[in-house]
Amino acid sequence: MNYIAAMSTPPSHQPAWHREQVEAVTGGHLRQPPIPQQPPAPQQHPQVPQPTWPQQRYTPQYVPTQAHANPTVRPGLRTWLLAGSIGVVSVFLAMLFALYYGFSFGVVATLVGLIFALIPLVIVLPIFLWLDRLEAEPWQYLVTAFLYGALGSTFIALIVNTSFGIFLTAFTDPASAGMLGAVLVAPPVEESVKGVFILIMWAVARKRFNGLTDGIVYAGVVAAGFAFTENIMYLAGALQEGGVYGFAATFVIRGILSPFGHPIYTSMIGIGIGIAATTGSVALRFVAPVAGWTAGVVLHGLWNFSAGFGLAGLLIGLGVGFVIFCCFVGFVVWTRSREAQIITEHLRPYVATGWLAPAELSMLSSMKERRLARGWARNYGRPGSLKAMRAFQDTASELALLRFRMTRQFADPETLHDELVLLDSMTARRREFAGVG
Repeated sequence: MNYIAAMSTPPSHQPAWHREQVEAVTGGHLRQPPIPQQPPAPQQHPQVPQPTWPQQRYTPQYVPTQAHANPTVRPGLRTWLLAGSIGVVSVFLAMLFALYYGFSFGVVATLVGLIFALIPLVIVLPIFLWLDRLEAEPWQYLVTAFLYGALGSTFIALIVNTSFGIFLTAFTDPASAGMLGAVLVAPPVEESVKGVFILIMWAVARKRFNGLTDGIVYAGVVAAGFAFTENIMYLAGALQEGGVYGFAATFVIRGILSPFGHPIYTSMIGIGIGIAATTGSVALRFVAPVAGWTAGVVLHGLWNFSAGFGLAGLLIGLGVGFVIFCCFVGFVVWTRSREAQIITEHLRPYVATGWLAPAELSMLSSMKERRLARGWARNYGRPGSLKAMRAFQDTASELALLRFRMTRQFADPETLHDELVLLDSMTARRREFAGVG
């Protein structure tokens, strides 16, 4: 019986995966699992030193002394100070934008623009949150990414773009200055201010940054925030200058036909940084982010260039953009499938050493079985089982991706300690939702 079949099983008939977990805790076929003396030879990247998983035998008497309720949680005081600082800055910038938009476009036009700017936002954000489900990023990080995109990056881009616009107007006519600014200035400026957040996340949260998926998720959330604020400006301006017809045309183009524009551009940077985060090559660690930034700037510039040539240019831009969008969707689906394969592959050694039961590996390898396992914990578990099951799944994903990074980069003592913390935390959470110990 697997996790799916277990969901309809009454409490009096424990499913097979549950019995395996109980045996893992109290004794049974996993009482003394074999421990390999040497790790297997790697199939890829043989030049990178391979980590060894803990040589500690897992037995029913094992005490997870390093277990944390949430192995990735930040210290409380630091969290509150950081959250408070972000909140204060966000409120201040929001007030500045409200004043700027209010004086520039009027209160009514600004409110209408804000309401309609929410529509593409609720289309875009769920896609990136769906991609993030297997190994979810802390919600605090995602909120910070959105606030930075909506307020911080747009504020910086507005100042820089306006300054360059004034400079270009001094040397050419306003129409030419606008075209040059849209094609040569705005793309590198905007992609730089958005991409710097992903770069900072990689630098300060390396333990949480696990490659392509995280790069795309952070890029998409930052860009969604940026596009939200930018859409308010464009929609309010269109309503003020072009009336209802101008507003409708702008909304259709920006909100319906091209809502994924900014997320796709910035995702190129996220992909580059994601590759850099997991490669063992020093050269690729530098080249990949630069190549991603270049790709994002070129795509952004081409879209702005096509929009400057009337209806024909717009139709060509939308056609090319649709092809790029389809490729992007395919890549996102592949990325999520790849992450599931990585989790399966890098959790398998822990089955051989007794830290995981075979049925647990099957459950952790499938989003459907994960969901049904949480349903079992909710319906048949004791109080706290659902929370423990969710933490068990999240910790297992984090453990697999940690091991993935260890196989491609040097595993220092701190990383090996992190591995033990995750193993202990996973073991403790299993004992909670299995109702043993």
